[in-house]
Amino acid sequence: MIEINDRLQSADLLPKIERMWQLSAAKIDAIEQTCPPGTTSPVFTVLGRYTAQGWTEWTQGFQYGSIVLQYDATEESRFLDLVRQRVVQRMATHLTHIGVHDHGFNNVSTYGNLWRLMNEGRIPEDQWQRDFYELALKVSGAVQAARWTVTSDGTGFIHSFNGPQSLFIDTIRSLRALAVSHQLGHVLMGEKDERISLLARLVEHAANTARYSIYYGQGRDGYDTPDQRGRSVHESVFNVNNGDFRCPSTQQGFSPFSTWTRGQAWAICGYPEQLEYLTTRPDEELESLGGRDEIESMLLNAATAVCDHYIAHTPTDGIPYWDTGAPHLHKLGDWSRRPAEPFNDHEPVDSSAAAIAAQGLVRLGIYLKEAGDAEHGGRYFQTGLTVLNTLLSEPYLSTDDEHQGLILHSVYHRPNGWDHIPAGRQVPCGESSMWGDYHAREAALYVQRLAANETYYRFFGPAV
Repeated sequence: MIEINDRLQSADLLPKIERMWQLSAAKIDAIEQTCPPGTTSPVFTVLGRYTAQGWTEWTQGFQYGSIVLQYDATEESRFLDLVRQRVVQRMATHLTHIGVHDHGFNNVSTYGNLWRLMNEGRIPEDQWQRDFYELALKVSGAVQAARWTVTSDGTGFIHSFNGPQSLFIDTIRSLRALAVSHQLGHVLMGEKDERISLLARLVEHAANTARYSIYYGQGRDGYDTPDQRGRSVHESVFNVNNGDFRCPSTQQGFSPFSTWTRGQAWAICGYPEQLEYLTTRPDEELESLGGRDEIESMLLNAATAVCDHYIAHTPTDGIPYWDTGAPHLHKLGDWSRRPAEPFNDHEPVDSSAAAIAAQGLVRLGIYLKEAGDAEHGGRYFQTGLTVLNTLLSEPYLSTDDEHQGLILHSVYHRPNGWDHIPAGRQVPCGESSMWGDYHAREAALYVQRLAANETYYRFFGPAV
């Protein structure tokens, strides 16, 4: 269980955050040298060097999105110039990619961050650039929403790249693409010019993820016990002939009945930011979707469940093992009552899950405090700072100039055996991932702005 540091303040992390940005700049430069435009997207490091792993090009937005965040945090103009070039050169195919559920990862992290900076007044207003970003974001949200499977109750979900039967918990964070596209006044056009609401699809997907991918200790199956409230599954499988839910599943976790922690982290981050987004939408937009109270209650229930489970089933320093049911965890003894051990010989930790979760925990804390729940809000807020404080310290922060990764001890796909195992070790350790590095930067930027009382960082920009 995480030992929450109640005394930690956002400003306390600023020296570590400043050091991280200094390290980050050199690592971005190194990746640019070895992964130039025209090469396959970097995914994770092997012996400290970023390499590709064929599946889908889901990490390119994190590669170039990291450059935007570097500029955002440091105002070094060369990073802004570089990312503008790379977005034009490399990101267009991601906008019209009909085969993935990753639009929020690729396009909001790049086009969306540049658009946000213009909205914040951080980069000069330029109408042609604005039109370019906004057209891209409109297209991306609609294309993402078109990956739609209808369930037996007439609602639906954005299906994963596995096919129309597959609901991934990861996709909760790709709802950002639908949110921004809707915010820009866009719709998905269907047969006979049907105007399909992107906000409606956002709400339905979030609700079905909450219903089928998260457990609430209510006896849904033999493992859905009260002490497992907030357990999540990677994949939910449906019968596409009639839309019935069939079973939980997983692609990257150990078991359908255990929690793959990076999948849970996507929900920890995704639900609070959608709660923030809905505060900017007028009541009349939400009435036909169930109404504000019903929608926010659903989002908040899901968010608190996964956050509580993460706190209860993560080592004391906030860094989780890759799956709460990993088969050899028992060999570590009482692992949840001490800090994570990235160099153990039995099961790997996953720092990328912590990087994603840290931001979500802080966001949920702020959301609840602003809603008047100071007690629970303070708990989540302090937990997020605790996790980030650990991540920005060794052995997780990569201080080796020869290592291209920023955050060490990330895991990609343990069941497939894709992660590098160093000589003399039994499990993966010492390597980084593009999503882990991006989300560490994003969490650091978020907390940096909080500490400096600057514009509150939201994926959709200043409150609309």
